Amino acid sequence: MSTHAKRERLLLADLLEAAGPEALTLCNGWKTRDLAAHVVVRERRADAAGGIVLGALKNRLERVQAEFAAKPYEELIQLIRTGPPRMSPFGLKQLDEAANTVEFFIHAEDVRRAQPDWSQRDLDPVFADVLWSRTEKTARMLGRRAPVGLVLRRPDGQTAVAHKGTPVVTVTGEPGELLLFAAGRQDAARVELEGDKDALARLHTAELGL
Repeated sequence: MSTHAKRERLLLADLLEAAGPEALTLCNGWKTRDLAAHVVVRERRADAAGGIVLGALKNRLERVQAEFAAKPYEELIQLIRTGPPRMSPFGLKQLDEAANTVEFFIHAEDVRRAQPDWSQRDLDPVFADVLWSRTEKTARMLGRRAPVGLVLRRPDGQTAVAHKGTPVVTVTGEPGELLLFAAGRQDAARVELEGDKDALARLHTAELGL
């Protein structure tokens, strides 16, 4: 049975392929080639991927990622499509779902929404609920650097507190949009915001996400 992570992986590969290696993305300073290299290194080079979260390994990560970015773009796309090597922990379906569903969804939107003619994706209700579940579980982590109180709210009224504090900004939108907002893509997320003017301005420029 196909998993959400597998579907998002293939969609990301298709979007990267269609955009070409030099297209802009929502990841600051990264073009599509850089984003593709990041995805491959994260899955295939555990010795360097730790630099995503550990400052001590940052230089190694940047060096290895640059080496992969120098490879033929078509090779990077194929490595993303085929997935991690057999011995990689990401090859386990449960870990793949847990670690890659959100990762690939966000990066697919990083590619899609950086293009001038992008259109919003229609998510099926089951997948929307999966994204909301992940957003609820990681809300505090994603919103930990918010300069104001931050509440994420679905149109049906379900809420998640991403950051405690005052004044409070409430962000309302569909699960995928809330996830993108909380992951630092505030400009690209289609959401409605409620709060005082100063709080909205501070949140707009905040470095949210991991």
